[in-house]
Amino acid sequence: MPNSSLDESALAGELTSILGDLIALPSDFPPGDTRKICAYAAERFRGSGYDTAIETKTEPIANVVARRGDGKPCLVFNAHADTVGVGNPDAWTSDPLRAVVRDGRLYGLGAANCKGSMAVHLWLAEEVARRGGPKKGELVFTFAGDEEDLGPGGTCYLRQSGLVKPDILIVGATTENQLITAERGVLWVKITARGQAAHAGDPASGDNAIERMMRLLAAVQTRVFADLGERRDGAMASTANIGTFHSGHNINVVPSECTVEIDRRLLPGETVEEAFGEIRDAVEAAGEPPASRSVELLRGTNGFKGAEDGRAVGAFRAAIEARTGAAAQFLTPVGAYDGRYFADDDIEIVNVGPGAGAEGHATNESVPVTQLVDAAVIHLDVVERLLGLNG
Repeated sequence: MPNSSLDESALAGELTSILGDLIALPSDFPPGDTRKICAYAAERFRGSGYDTAIETKTEPIANVVARRGDGKPCLVFNAHADTVGVGNPDAWTSDPLRAVVRDGRLYGLGAANCKGSMAVHLWLAEEVARRGGPKKGELVFTFAGDEEDLGPGGTCYLRQSGLVKPDILIVGATTENQLITAERGVLWVKITARGQAAHAGDPASGDNAIERMMRLLAAVQTRVFADLGERRDGAMASTANIGTFHSGHNINVVPSECTVEIDRRLLPGETVEEAFGEIRDAVEAAGEPPASRSVELLRGTNGFKGAEDGRAVGAFRAAIEARTGAAAQFLTPVGAYDGRYFADDDIEIVNVGPGAGAEGHATNESVPVTQLVDAAVIHLDVVERLLGLNG
């Protein structure tokens, strides 16, 4: 297998260099501008002989798709190119847009989530090219934007437009090189309550939208949220969170409108349509006049639960054990990854990559250099097991 043919000291230097380049290219959301970082990646892919295109649904969200080979299976590697914002720059011990290696860890915004996986995928694409390309099938690399917003312009667009049609999808994720093969779905819902403004000195002459929203939320709590704790699939739980609450513009005015936004995480056996219907029905059952309330589905993707003995999983299990001497672990994610856009496509989906989940979105974000090296060796091993290499 490829492990024995790599100079790991040189590999560490190459991965550190690539990741440093990626960190230096701002791609934070908002605004989620991924044009520069995707242009950098596209140039490297083209330089290694990949058929490469930058695909855009809505500016400034750019996505890279790079292909090599033909036929089945179509093995797709995916990582998101956008990051969260820096937050408070004074809380960082170094420039968040400059990679710094200290005590064996590389620091910088996106080092773990998810530019570490991008660096591994870029190196992998170039190493496969150096070895003559895949013996069979098609190898595809995708770097997508709009992930941090759970938006429609990134991987969602690549899937819906048919630009990417994987048989196997490997999604870069902060798993410390372990495996995620099951993931909850995501549903974002907005509830709006309407009333009539009036002077706070005479509240009876108005109709308080906040009070109406409290009644609507009480109905949702009683009819939907109270029972979610009973819904589980192994370590995965069905959950709900009221994430935003907006109303009023002055303390002495009866508010005429109130909105809340709810995040629902769905078990693989639950669907977006069913979960949205539960909330909508609860709002309707609250007894408020129809014109005074509305429910809107903002985002929605189903979850998935893959087999732990699939072809790609088997390749990763073997590669991880060959590299580490230990059996692969299967993790339960807290967040959501872009593989969920393909949840209904009957394909194999594996989330895997360097970095710990706790590092994503954290001040002084970092990734161990040894994990980058391990990830590169494991990923190359997997490509050879699944597609073979010509050289």
